[in-house]
Amino acid sequence: MATLSLPNQIEIGAGCINQLGKIISASGASKPLIIMDAFLAQAPVSLQEKVQRILQQEQLEFELFSDYAGEPTVDHVQAALHSLASSHADCVVAIGGGSAIDISKAVSLFGLNPEMKWSNIVSQSRLKRLPLIAIPTTAGTGSEATGIMVITDIKAGVKMNPGHPHLIPDTAILDPELTVSLPQHFTAFTGLDALTHAIEAYVSNRSSAMTDLYALKAIRMIGEALPKVYEDGSNVKERENMILASCYAGIAFFNSSTNLAHAAGRALGTRFHIPHGLSVALLLPYVMQFGIKDAEDRYQEIAIALGEDSSKEPSELAQSSIDFIENFNEQFGIWDAAQKYIKNIDLLSESMPILIEDALSGNGITTNRKVPSYSDIEKIFVSLSDRISKVKIND
Repeated sequence: MATLSLPNQIEIGAGCINQLGKIISASGASKPLIIMDAFLAQAPVSLQEKVQRILQQEQLEFELFSDYAGEPTVDHVQAALHSLASSHADCVVAIGGGSAIDISKAVSLFGLNPEMKWSNIVSQSRLKRLPLIAIPTTAGTGSEATGIMVITDIKAGVKMNPGHPHLIPDTAILDPELTVSLPQHFTAFTGLDALTHAIEAYVSNRSSAMTDLYALKAIRMIGEALPKVYEDGSNVKERENMILASCYAGIAFFNSSTNLAHAAGRALGTRFHIPHGLSVALLLPYVMQFGIKDAEDRYQEIAIALGEDSSKEPSELAQSSIDFIENFNEQFGIWDAAQKYIKNIDLLSESMPILIEDALSGNGITTNRKVPSYSDIEKIFVSLSDRISKVKIND
């Protein structure tokens, strides 16, 4: 048996953010708390001002919260909850990347359940929360289509990632025009994160016929669109394909799972403060190589979705999916970017035991078709270290 959970409503297309006021009114809410990335609110052409004009058309007031930076924390959530309470807002709108959306999920939940504990979220059969609308400004996390939020408790030194179907936003507004200003390197990082979501969802041992549809469609769309938006960020048509593909990938992995690339990527990113999309992109080809023999037919379909020649011999076709990812990483400067974060290759080697243990303790290990051992993950990190060393030598 398989279940597919996704947003009740998905708006897609250039300018569809203009529907925000009508969507809020239709939800029965009258005053949203808008959680927006600070740089968007403070930009020369402020998105805050645009949102204000849109909401004024429906005679809606709003409260803005943008007092956060970096990865979302419990303190950010508490500050946003204070804004919610003091403004008497009755719905939550997230505008930004994954951090804005994750904070918004937490606020929509704790706004109605102030006594709930973080550790109890997953075990609840039903969650009541405030109406929630997600408007992503990147094409990568897919958080607008998932019930997962990643929040760090700094005091406890723990990164929490509780998930629940009732945390999926009610509405996702996918306006590609909001992504055209994304810098080239972040276009690559976030796009590769979305591609990793789709690939891991497809090879997960929890995949289903329904998640396969979304995953393969996302792989196909990203393979075609990402090089185009990387070269020309103003290409709204391909930006739309990317933001829709990211949403598809989010639906796919939330209803199946991510795997080892995300488990190891979170460990690497936390240790070296590497952007999430970059860390999973660095590891993806090595994780694919690790699992290829146990899912060769799946990797063949991935290769075909990426445009590889289906007449190739089966094992060659499967391998070509990994070659494609390697070429993407080269094309998008992933190895050059890695040097900015991993400046000391000896520190990477010294950190191996911590990285491996962190990866083994993370979500995504048991959803691999081949469950990795300590030595398996060690080999992956050693391969990564060797590759980064060669880049440095060549420079």
